[in-house]
Amino acid sequence: MKRLEWKETRRHRRKMRIRRKIRGDEKRPRISVYRSNRHFYLQAIDDTRGHTLAAVSTLAGEGKGLKPCCEDSAKLGKQLGAKLKAAGVETAVYDRNGRLYHGVVQAAAEGIREAGIRM
Repeated sequence: MKRLEWKETRRHRRKMRIRRKIRGDEKRPRISVYRSNRHFYLQAIDDTRGHTLAAVSTLAGEGKGLKPCCEDSAKLGKQLGAKLKAAGVETAVYDRNGRLYHGVVQAAAEGIREAGIRM
């Protein structure tokens, strides 16, 4: 159990180090990624007001039934990108929440870029 606790502690440290450096606002929101073993979540957050501008997940909405794999996370990224385009957002900041930029985290970012959002 100690190994799992240590891995989570290290991820949390990376997350806090990243969050100190990036902030999102209305014109350039922070896109937060959360991945569990069963689901995948993407949120566009305005940190100045503390509001979520757009969100997609494999748990509800258009993404319901998708799995947290590379192909499906790219689809979720495209859905979030389309929602942000409709809201008038052109650029965003990508917050990987201490996860490696690899696999589903990378695929989601590429899906968002394919939708026309610059990061």
